[in-house]
Amino acid sequence: MTITRRDFLSASAGLALAPALGGRVLAAPAPREADIVVIGAGAAGIAAARRIAAANRKAIVVEAANRIGGRCQTDAATFEVPFDRGARWMHNLETNPMIRLARAAGLEIITVPSGQKIRIGRRYARPGETEEFLAALVRASRAIDDASRKSDVACAAALPKDLGDWTGTTEFLLGASFSGKDLKEMSSVDKARAQDRNAAIACRQGLGTLIAKLGEQLPLALSTPAQRMSWSNRDVEVNTPSGKIKARAAIVTVSSNVLASGNIRFDPELPRRVTEAASKLSLGSYDRIALQVAGNPLGLARDDVIIEQSNSNKTALLFANIGGSSLCTLDVAGSFGRDLSAQGEQAMAAFAVEWLSKLYGSEVASAVKKTSVTRWNASPFILGAMSVAAPGAQQARRALAEPVGCMYLAGEATHETLWGTIDGAWESGERAAEAALRRIGALRDVAPEAPPPKQRSRRGRAQAASPMN
Repeated sequence: MTITRRDFLSASAGLALAPALGGRVLAAPAPREADIVVIGAGAAGIAAARRIAAANRKAIVVEAANRIGGRCQTDAATFEVPFDRGARWMHNLETNPMIRLARAAGLEIITVPSGQKIRIGRRYARPGETEEFLAALVRASRAIDDASRKSDVACAAALPKDLGDWTGTTEFLLGASFSGKDLKEMSSVDKARAQDRNAAIACRQGLGTLIAKLGEQLPLALSTPAQRMSWSNRDVEVNTPSGKIKARAAIVTVSSNVLASGNIRFDPELPRRVTEAASKLSLGSYDRIALQVAGNPLGLARDDVIIEQSNSNKTALLFANIGGSSLCTLDVAGSFGRDLSAQGEQAMAAFAVEWLSKLYGSEVASAVKKTSVTRWNASPFILGAMSVAAPGAQQARRALAEPVGCMYLAGEATHETLWGTIDGAWESGERAAEAALRRIGALRDVAPEAPPPKQRSRRGRAQAASPMN
């Protein structure tokens, strides 16, 4: 039995291989002065810079990596098929400004087709088994919501004890596949407040391509890490290998792990509330193993999504025949994904072949012609996948979003309901830019790009949807 998109959505995230630069990359050293300096050229940074440009104020985007996108990156070279190694999905078709901007840029927006299936060993789940699984998923989701109304406990502590054979699959979809962390590491309040993500929208050319397009004409200093930021209530000075940049305000969009790592030195040091918030919102682990599987030995349709009934966390999510090609991806996440990624590319590729062979037969191994993997945790300018609030720490998101002198923090970690999504990152960048413009007296000149209205999450519905994707 095939599960519809309303029943559950797949999660995906990863690190791209082929750089998509875009933007007006500065050939000379970055300017020494700007109205607002933006740290990071991911979705939040690009959103912030666009808002500043719309206010006719001078901005400079400083990016440590040699490319635009952060956790959004499209690879069109490895398999000659464009696919996202990073964020894959968007949401909120009617209100998301990124979708309107994508269409204006000539990119194609598509709704993700249905076609998710459950594999039980060498066969697919029967209709009755599928209904049993969906009932378990809904009961687990409702139990987490109910627990969140009383206290901010770990999601795992709220799970019903009688999920039976569907316990492992339920934990994978609501935990590792949703956020990159196991349910025992997730705040029940954070999970319950997550905005409904059961309508996935994709960009056919890739979300990495979209962010690069939206960054065109912005002043970018790539391969220019911010090493030290001296700040006050009046101004900020950013030290980079190319020199110093002085600005009246700054927007910092680095990940919570990078912020907590100390890779950027702050003078004076960041307030304790900020460093504690960042540590309580550490990034989960979410990686993608891409395989070129010739001849369709899996017998799957275009863009099919497969999960398995699993009794352990050593499982994955399969996205098959992407765009009608022979490219398939396996997503591994949570504590298992983190351990596997630490073993390196060869171990990750071997697991993918072993997993597919277990479900579809040993002949699959000979059909795999090429592999490529992502390792988010080893990426020095990201250090993980998406932010996850620890049990009892959901309020850290609001604390992280509060201004620090003339600095404003943005990124998916600062969004209370769209955390872990590209939508939340974009909206947070616009929010931070608006605050920075207000500080320098330029808000009246802003031409807003219609940020989506706040929506309440739908409690009681199974949310096995897209994290940072």
